[in-house]
Amino acid sequence: MPSSVKFSQRHPFLFGLFLLFAAVVLFMGAMAVFRIWPGAGLFPGGPKLGLVRVQGTIESPRAVVDWVHKLQRDSRVKGILVRINSPGGLVAPSQEIHSAVAQVDKPVVVSMGQVAASGGYYVACGADRIVANPGTITGSIGVKANVPNVRELMKSLGIRQQTIVSGEFKDAGSPTRPLTDKERRYFQNLVDNLFGQFVDAVAEGRKMEPEKVRKLADGRAFTGVQAKEKGLVDALGGRSRAKSVLKEMCGISQAVTLVEGPERKRSLLRALLDWFGLELGNGVSRDSGWIVRY
Repeated sequence: MPSSVKFSQRHPFLFGLFLLFAAVVLFMGAMAVFRIWPGAGLFPGGPKLGLVRVQGTIESPRAVVDWVHKLQRDSRVKGILVRINSPGGLVAPSQEIHSAVAQVDKPVVVSMGQVAASGGYYVACGADRIVANPGTITGSIGVKANVPNVRELMKSLGIRQQTIVSGEFKDAGSPTRPLTDKERRYFQNLVDNLFGQFVDAVAEGRKMEPEKVRKLADGRAFTGVQAKEKGLVDALGGRSRAKSVLKEMCGISQAVTLVEGPERKRSLLRALLDWFGLELGNGVSRDSGWIVRY
């Protein structure tokens, strides 16, 4: 075959695959740009609002906290809308997101979706304003510790565990035996302390007396309507209402561009578990198996 024949003519199939691959790469790159910074190239001079998604069980705060910090540093973002759809989650991650939201020096408005309860409500308390749907399930202010006990199962299988510890409470909460009275008091003290932190965060964020918060903090969930009556949210409405409240706080009257994030990355297993409403066993102490969560 003459050397002057082009590669595309000599290997049309490979050349076609190469063109297809190049097109896919360019398309994905363009989509990534608009997903990370929507409208950046269309209305570069227009006002922007940040949107932070807090979705599902709160387990790892890193992506949300990093996104909040990014919006905080960007002078083009005039305010932040936090969209919460979460039933709660682990204690420390909820506190980290709450802290990041509370430290923003721009107007911050929370928009509650279907549910923003327990740890989800903890996060919301860091905002300047909270807007809930009338049917939003929120509140559920409280702490719980799950201490599983598989002693009878192990006994039926003929399994015995022997543990050597360095201190009296190092093995507290072991799933291989019941709690002692002293261990039960020990865990109750932990839960009470975490509960006090939750009450203080709500009292500070909502500018309420701690004793008033404690009367509402028996684990009860409230609808959006009930929460507004009790002072736990500021207004009723959906995401559009929350956005309007934020624009008013920012002094913006024209259309805005929403900068949305963080991108939620899920494994196939996580997606399947979410589809069936199941939950991974994250948050289990590797020493004992007890779980503390909001």
